[in-house]
Order: sequence, then structure tokens, then C-alpha cells
Amino acid sequence: MADELELLRRANPVPSDDPRFHDRPLDRRAEHRLRVLTRAGSPRPDRPRHAPRLGRLLDGVRPPRPRHWALSLGAAAAVGLAVLTLTLSGPATVPAVAAPRPLVVRPGSTPLPLDRLADLAAASDDALRLRQGTHVQTWSLSMTSGPGARPPVTLPEERVVRWAADGSHTELVVATDPRHPGRPVVTDADPVPRTVEDGHVLSRQTYPPSWSDAPPRAQPPQDAAGLRAYLDEIDRNDAMDTDELLSAMGELLDNWTLGSRETAALARVLAGTPGLRPAGAVTDRLGRPGQAYVYDDPARSVRRMLILDPATGAVLGLEDTVTRADPEFGLEAGSVMSYRAWLR
Repeated sequence: MADELELLRRANPVPSDDPRFHDRPLDRRAEHRLRVLTRAGSPRPDRPRHAPRLGRLLDGVRPPRPRHWALSLGAAAAVGLAVLTLTLSGPATVPAVAAPRPLVVRPGSTPLPLDRLADLAAASDDALRLRQGTHVQTWSLSMTSGPGARPPVTLPEERVVRWAADGSHTELVVATDPRHPGRPVVTDADPVPRTVEDGHVLSRQTYPPSWSDAPPRAQPPQDAAGLRAYLDEIDRNDAMDTDELLSAMGELLDNWTLGSRETAALARVLAGTPGLRPAGAVTDRLGRPGQAYVYDDPARSVRRMLILDPATGAVLGLEDTVTRADPEFGLEAGSVMSYRAWLR
């Protein structure tokens, strides 16, 4: 037996006196790597499909609590596969991502005219109040042009902005795609797009008080005429067309969560907008039922689809789709340039 043990000792590639492998506490680098591996391989709690990641932060932005995970054998295998994938793809490889397809109007659905929707919004007994700040989920297309341009990638982000009584506000931006909860998310926070874990905090900033009294910081009015003038001041052009009105509306909703009266006023403004035609019922990217209204802008080769709540007239989303291919940027006709979904 002694001879066999001696043979085994000689065959051992790590001698017992090697100082690199003695039992000792992990150094900082090793502890960091262990945290990364355990976080990547740990199972995630189930979340409802299309549920916003930051729903719990609506009443204030606060940092997440630290968690401690145990690394199982199955998790270790998943971590090994993830490390192998990253090693083979290399740091400069653009991650593959499924871009969202344009929303499709439900076949056979009856379009709801905007003036009728405005009447429903005015008659709604929903007593929601105006609130400064916003909660929005976005999908935006990141593109480059010229020789060696990388393919376009879609970047999903969720943003919560909350204002304090002293006029300061906090903005939290997270990389997350509610269509695929728990899956890695593409971000271009670095010069080269890369994948991060679902819920990765891209930025958390607090801004000092702002005393601006100009739109969109100023409180929006509750009547259609006043709100139209308010949007025109956001646009700052001589004559605001339909495309510019929709853009100004988006800027308003990126600063304010409208109450019932402001929502009814906005619905009345939209009802008087030329070129915005009813298209029928649609389900938005968060699974909410809505009515679609489409504006085609041939000058920009863009189709804009506005989604409104059929009961209250509230704006649910705004989608911009390319109607003509652009080889310089690698765009195909029908590509979704951006989509914003506003939540309360």
C-alpha cells in the first residue's frame, strides 16, 4: 500500500507544500469573482409576464437589499456555460437580441374615433390626480453607420423619476425587458454593446432643486386649449405639426404622470390633430388592451402608432416604425425604432 501512495503523491500535479493552494481566506478579487458567479447562477423568483421591474419603487427610489445565495451543482453548471459563451464570443462581439416586432392591430376590431374617446375620457369618473415624475419602459434602437458598422441592437430600459417637496428629483434607470423576465439584457452603457443581468442598475442620480416655470417642468393645464399652448411651448417651432405634437406629448409624459382631468384635455387635443387616424384594438407590450391611432410621416419614412386606454383616454404607449429600408444603418422596412410604455 505504501508504494501505491508514493506513486500517487508523485503523480499529483499540486504538491502539498505549494503555497498557492493552502487553506486561507479568499482575497478581494476571489471574493468578487465568487459573488459574480453565484449571482449569475442563482435561480430568480418568478415574476408575472410583462410586469415592470421597478414597480416596487413607485413611492420612492431606494437601493436594493443585499442577498446571499448558495451555489448549487446545477447553478455551477449554468455558470460554466455562461463563462464559456463569453470566452468564445469575445468582449467586442455584439450580443444577439430579438428586436420587438411592430404592434399589430387586432383583425376585425372596430376603430374608436378620437373625438368619441375624448368624450369617454371627459365622462370618466376615474379620480386620478396629477403627479410630477414618471415611470416608463422603453425599447430603443442603437445604430452605427459607415464601414464596419455593427448591426442595430434594441436596448430595453425602465426609468423611474420621482420629485421631492424641495424641488429635487431622483432618476433610476435599470436594464430590463418585461417581455423576457430573468433573461440577460443588452445595454450600450459601454462603447460596445454588451449583456448584463436583468435588473442591472445603469444609473441612479439625484438632481438639485429646479425652479423652472417653463414646460415641461411647469404644471400642465387641465383644459384642451391651455394644454395645446403648453405643448406648443415645448415644441418651440413656429407651427407645430402632428409629428411634433406627438413628440411634445412624449416629453410631457416623461416629466408628469397625468391625472384624470389632464388626460381628458390631452385626449381632446389629440382628437383635433390632423392625420392621426383610428386603426382598431391592440395589445401593448405590457399586455394592456388599447386603441391604436396611426400617423404616417412620409417625409421621415416613419409610422407612429399611439396607443390609448379605451376607457380613460390615458396614453399607454408610442411606437415609431421605419417604413423604408436604410442600408447605411442596416435598417429593414418595419424595424421598430423606439417604443415607450408609460405606467402609473
